[in-house]
Amino acid sequence: MNKITVTNKKNLARLDQNAAAIYLTSLNSESGRRTMRQALNVCAGLVSDNADALTFDWSQVRFQHVNAIRSRLTEVYKPATVNKMLAALRGVLRSAWQSGYKSAEDFHKAASVKGVKNDTLPAGRELTSGEMSALMADCERDTTNAGARDAAVIGLMYSCGLRREEVVTLDLADYGTEDGRLVVRGKGNKERTAWLTGGAARALADWLAVRGEDPGALFVAVNKSGRITSYKNMTPKTVYNMLAKRATEAGVKSFSPHDMRRTFVSDLLDAGADIVTVSHMAGHANVTTTARYDRRPEEAKRKAASLLHVPYAGRGA
Repeated sequence: MNKITVTNKKNLARLDQNAAAIYLTSLNSESGRRTMRQALNVCAGLVSDNADALTFDWSQVRFQHVNAIRSRLTEVYKPATVNKMLAALRGVLRSAWQSGYKSAEDFHKAASVKGVKNDTLPAGRELTSGEMSALMADCERDTTNAGARDAAVIGLMYSCGLRREEVVTLDLADYGTEDGRLVVRGKGNKERTAWLTGGAARALADWLAVRGEDPGALFVAVNKSGRITSYKNMTPKTVYNMLAKRATEAGVKSFSPHDMRRTFVSDLLDAGADIVTVSHMAGHANVTTTARYDRRPEEAKRKAASLLHVPYAGRGA
């Protein structure tokens, strides 16, 4: 791949003068900073040899450069990845403008480059009601504190559409036991409200009964003997490993943590919930993101396909 020519006059040694460093420190999560830094490394590598996010002079990037970067990215990456990288690029250009390294006119022109239309189906799968029952049954058979905790985590991830990063940042004070209201902090530290009812509320009540009222994280680590040793936040990796373990024990086909969220959106839409409401519940910035998880059009197409008759009885007929 040929480089997009942008002269890199100098490497900025002081990170407080580097637009990428300023942008990255504005992000709330370590995982977000890591992801966006990797995206900026790719973009910097496209426009300059031997440059990365923290050594490239972003103040030189103009509209034509962003447009060329977009074109090159679409040759290699899927639309969702391209749009994520463009979002990182817009973020660093905004930091360059706000820090006085780029004019407002240059920033707005460069940031006006549109994202890539995403017509691909979202990765992953939905869990069936039988699989959800098997997972919860496995947790109920586990009479240790881990069983109660895992049932509550799975219940919240499904009934509230939580990302695993959102699960581990929940605090005990975020949940109202009287009304079932849960305050969730999503991407960009945006808050939304979730409501626990039915089995999810019962599972969380069982977990709180063994967790106790000590302040700290809502979900905490449980050691091999089933004891709670601290009230610090778990890691997203812990949630991933827990789901994998429960899937194996319950005889459920492998699934990702995000598949729980995908199932949450799909099942709500199938049940007749308004897509705008579901979008707010999921914490999606745009309802078009929610629509990508809507399986109702596919079911309609499947039913329409069954209306056609292929006159073939098969060899065993």
